[in-house]
Amino acid sequence: MARLHEYQGKQLLKEAGIAVPAGGPAASPEQARKLAADIGRPVVVKIQAWTTSRAKMGGIKFADTPEQAAEIAGQLLGMQVGSFTVDRVLVEEKLAIETECYASIIIDDAACKPLLLFSLAGGSGIEERAAAGGVSVAQTHLDVTVGLPDYEARNLVRRMGISGKTQLRIADVLVKLAAMAIKKDARSAEINPLVVTADGRVMAADCRFTIDDYAVFRHKELGIEIAREMDHPPTELERISYEVEKNDHRGTFYFAQLAQGFGSGEGYLGFHGAGGGGSMMSMDAITKAGFKIANFTDTSGNPSAAKVYRAAMIILSQPNLDGYFGSGSGVASQEQYHSAYGLAKAFYEMNLSIPAVIRLGGNSEDRAVRILTDYCKNLPARVEGYRKDDTPAFCAERIETLVAENAGKGQLPMTRRRFTSPKNGFSFPISGGAVYVDYDKCDDATNALLLEYGKGIFKIENGKPALAISEEEVAGKDSELIACEVECRGRAQDAIYVSLPIAGLHE
Repeated sequence: MARLHEYQGKQLLKEAGIAVPAGGPAASPEQARKLAADIGRPVVVKIQAWTTSRAKMGGIKFADTPEQAAEIAGQLLGMQVGSFTVDRVLVEEKLAIETECYASIIIDDAACKPLLLFSLAGGSGIEERAAAGGVSVAQTHLDVTVGLPDYEARNLVRRMGISGKTQLRIADVLVKLAAMAIKKDARSAEINPLVVTADGRVMAADCRFTIDDYAVFRHKELGIEIAREMDHPPTELERISYEVEKNDHRGTFYFAQLAQGFGSGEGYLGFHGAGGGGSMMSMDAITKAGFKIANFTDTSGNPSAAKVYRAAMIILSQPNLDGYFGSGSGVASQEQYHSAYGLAKAFYEMNLSIPAVIRLGGNSEDRAVRILTDYCKNLPARVEGYRKDDTPAFCAERIETLVAENAGKGQLPMTRRRFTSPKNGFSFPISGGAVYVDYDKCDDATNALLLEYGKGIFKIENGKPALAISEEEVAGKDSELIACEVECRGRAQDAIYVSLPIAGLHE
């Protein structure tokens, strides 16, 4: 589920007509000072991070003056929440709270309907306290075509013992919250706490919104960059990888950074999985071996070689990795040689200087292991391929050994090899890139490999390769063309190069 920051959620509440504290987001102490001065009274300064219990971690503080607000903002900006850095705080008026309530709308998957929850027990940990039976919660299902009728909202609040004008005001908030949640396709919309102030105002003191990933395309106004559940705002690499996934429908590609700013020698591995369950077992194995995981990546569902290549290039663009570990379910139905070709191409282009252990179990696993073993043997670091019968624990032992051996050599910086367009040859476009054929490196051996692995793409005319199909037909043949590139380079000459730029990565 795609999350919104608190200040974004409050904009939605204001749009719905629900009162929120005066204030706004600040990315610097000076902005925080100005906001506090504009508010003109004591303020609260809160880190903007996709996490709960911010007060417990010291992420919510109070200031009586604009100068104090600026000082506190300077303390909170740059704060580490998990492996990520706070880059924004919310500066709001400090409320004189008389009563705290809790209101939320979630999707009840069993009933296939939104469920509205309301309780007089606001504050942190409401879900746990309600589950333990410590607080009373009123609830009702919503009809998405109707929303929450006003009479039903008043009845819900009345059942919690609230009467008079406060009952009407809270019921009005519930009606408007339900309408906004439905309008924005929210998987959850929470106001916690919903407060009654000493002067009788009913306000949303804090809120959380998550939007259904499959509905994000309908709500461009929300500015959601990545329609996936994450615990942090998207990093630059996550933005780049999401564009790769959007532009290639073949198989899946999921990339999430789990750490940033680590140094060489700290035991971080680039992780490349294939299938959720197998990936989890493999991550358990490498963490038990003492490693830390820099990223989670999954390429499954029979991805193209191009998709796997781009995934590997994104993983390897993270600095200071000590190794590369790939392992999936071990029983994948996808043709594993496509993944092997994509990995071999990426490892060659990055002149891999960190060891890699890749477990490619499933269809054509023997061929996949041969590709990795034969065509990566001349790289600065060692690459080992394994099959489904090789357990994740065994593979974790191998990467542990190889990383230790590599540490003694002193890690070489990885620098991407540069490609020069051939002076004598031809080229043609494909989806997301282009292919270049160098006639000066074409001989009988390379021509034979182009015919074998090109699977009908090429023909030989006057001793030179040429397209045997139209440019429209060859546009989606990147897997076959990558196979041609890797096989030619490994068994003859590098007579063909498949250029697959990744927007934002190497610009």
